[in-house]
Amino acid sequence: MDKIKTAVIGVGSLGQHHARILSQHENSDLVAVVDASEERGKQIANSWKTVNFTKPEAIINKVQAVVIAVPTPYHYDVAKKFLNAGVHCLIEKPITVEVEHADELIQIAQDKKLILQVGHIERFNPAFTAAQSYIEEPKFIEVTRIGPYDPRMNHIGVILDLMIHDLDILLNIVKSEVISVETYAAKVVSNYEDIAKSRIRFENGCVADVSISRVSMEKSRKMGIFQKDSYVSVDYAAKIVKIYSKRKDIAGLKTLEDVEIIQPEVAPKEPLFCELDHFLQCIKENKQPMVTGVQGRNALKLAHYILNNIKYLD
Repeated sequence: MDKIKTAVIGVGSLGQHHARILSQHENSDLVAVVDASEERGKQIANSWKTVNFTKPEAIINKVQAVVIAVPTPYHYDVAKKFLNAGVHCLIEKPITVEVEHADELIQIAQDKKLILQVGHIERFNPAFTAAQSYIEEPKFIEVTRIGPYDPRMNHIGVILDLMIHDLDILLNIVKSEVISVETYAAKVVSNYEDIAKSRIRFENGCVADVSISRVSMEKSRKMGIFQKDSYVSVDYAAKIVKIYSKRKDIAGLKTLEDVEIIQPEVAPKEPLFCELDHFLQCIKENKQPMVTGVQGRNALKLAHYILNNIKYLD
């Protein structure tokens, strides 16, 4: 297969990096970028030697695959146009605002046999990749994700903005139905929840505590997984994984020396490159992506369940 004709719709703080990678990838021919701001689009287009447009419709017949990185409320309308035109789509997370809209996009992609991938980038974080082979049957999971407020995301709260990353990861590693959620949240700097803490219980007995904040000057993205005889620690940002387990050659723990610590090697890869490389490979090989539209929809559905059951702390 020749290079895939690609474009990026929305070249803001994240979309510009999609454009950078697609302009350099061996399987991509970046034929255009699209942004409502002509000045911004021209700037990114010049950087990566392509052309810019202000309307997505202008490129529908010029591309085979697009990355949709516009604000979440526009995901559905933009993706629907391209999918109906037979164009493969990678949609930034969350897939859409409404679950029903996600279902519609999934159906169009299935009917037209198109690749529909959702940009849950932590799945491609090399720290998570390195940890996966050590994750067996989680019993308790602790997640912390904090960072500074980004005014660009003032159209959604912290659950659809940040927590949805972790909801996707949890559904991927626990592989069990959610039976209950208890969530407390507070509005601090926006009209939506800016801090939230959820306790999620799964049918198989696993419990997950997820703490999210976008009103911190620090940045931290960590996950701890407790399972029989081991604890898996994942630091997404520092890209460090450690597995603590009881030594198999002793009957019981007496000192810290009886704990075996494994620190697997984490590949020095850019998660966004891995995500886009996977998207292009799925198109070339006609195979289902690691993060399908259905999985993106499932994370969105859980996020809505949480939102509908929030207890706000005034």
